[in-house]
Amino acid sequence: MHVIVIGGGISGLSAAHRLLAGGATVTLLEGSGRFGGKLRTGDLAGTLRVDLGAESMLARRPEGVDLARSAGLDDALQPPTTARAAVWTRGALRPMPTGHLMGVPPDPAVLGDVLSPDGLARVAEDAVLPRTEVGEDIAVGAYVAARVGREVVDRMVEPLLGGVYAGDPYRLSLRAAVPALYEIARTERSLLAGVRAYQERAAAGRAADRAPEPVFMGIDGGVGRLAAAVADACRRAGADLRTRAAVRRVRAAADSGPASAPVSGEGRWRVELDGGGTLSADAVIVATPAPAAARLLGDAAPAAAAELDAVEYASMALITMAFRRSDLPAVPPGSGFLVPPVDGRGIKAATFSANKWGWTAAQDPGLFVLRTSVGRHGEDDWLRRDDADLAALSRRDLADAVGLTAVPVDTVVTRWENGLPQYPVGHLERVARVHRDLDTLPGLAVCGAAYGGVGIPACVADGRRAADRTLRTGPAARGGE
Repeated sequence: MHVIVIGGGISGLSAAHRLLAGGATVTLLEGSGRFGGKLRTGDLAGTLRVDLGAESMLARRPEGVDLARSAGLDDALQPPTTARAAVWTRGALRPMPTGHLMGVPPDPAVLGDVLSPDGLARVAEDAVLPRTEVGEDIAVGAYVAARVGREVVDRMVEPLLGGVYAGDPYRLSLRAAVPALYEIARTERSLLAGVRAYQERAAAGRAADRAPEPVFMGIDGGVGRLAAAVADACRRAGADLRTRAAVRRVRAAADSGPASAPVSGEGRWRVELDGGGTLSADAVIVATPAPAAARLLGDAAPAAAAELDAVEYASMALITMAFRRSDLPAVPPGSGFLVPPVDGRGIKAATFSANKWGWTAAQDPGLFVLRTSVGRHGEDDWLRRDDADLAALSRRDLADAVGLTAVPVDTVVTRWENGLPQYPVGHLERVARVHRDLDTLPGLAVCGAAYGGVGIPACVADGRRAADRTLRTGPAARGGE
């Protein structure tokens, strides 16, 4: 069975890796000059290799860590050196509360001084309020605000969700974005009581595990190494991996008509390349962002393509800086801080990479590396500024937050235009309609961050799901047809 995977991000790579393990022949086509998508490393200050995209993965969900181990990176996996984060709100850096579930506490006292006295009093009302009905779905912000007040949403939930989706909590789907809270909302009258029960069950499960994983995991040398390692593993298994191989469209063989260029191979699907030529395969997995998938599938699966074309994305930028430690009066403490947009700052987060990841500091002990992020859904104006403006904006906010006024020895700005898919209310129904349409077209599948989650483990899982579905519906599964 020959399968063409279109898109060389971590979803497409994980799909290819799984297909090869299932005995398929794989051709992977990536339109850019590199594999990895949002996983990317780069050089800083001449001596440092740093992540310029995703920097960690959720370790309590195993798919990402398992893929890293299977690709030979077992010894490179590292937990954070410190996970002590803060929230920069109400004019001060305040320790990030512990024990919360995506910003929702099990008890008002957990929130410390992040909230005002009035905000804490509003949280306590959850204990006596009647049940809030959520139906089939509801916005995260609408439900949490109804139970514990807007301050929890604005100063806790929004900055935490912003790090995942760069989205608006008053639009994001509770069921899709925070399914654990959705289940609590369906079964519990009190949100706080439900969070307490959830955390107690989670703690009991971790206590029963004799070797619990950290919450997050990084990779020595950068999470960006994961893509290269998986690509190498696929090549060793016999895959044909191509960069700068942009695809124009996917069509069923029966609908292709006379080819404008020779068709390579036989199969029920045709993949037409931008540069000319057509490839044939028994199956195709489209592992691109939703807008690109919509364009590719417009002929083969018009209903699915129309749904995918409606998926919205947020853009963001990362500003990575290196400072001489000798220029810093004091090294900023902890792993970094989140910034609620309600406080009116430019940056939405800062990560003190040299504190958080031991491998970063070890490369050059004389340098202190940090990065900030800007951009949320609907706030593309930030990204129209040039690199110097974004760096200056970051430095102003860092000066106000932690007193950092030194001049960096190097700065790299990385822009991720339309980098994060949005999961508004109704998103899961949209995804279900896409999959139902493709279920009528054996040998055609999609995967990626637009479907089952935006983190690395979720993308790996979705790539594997698409691969498994493809293997089940391939020629061997259909009796060799």
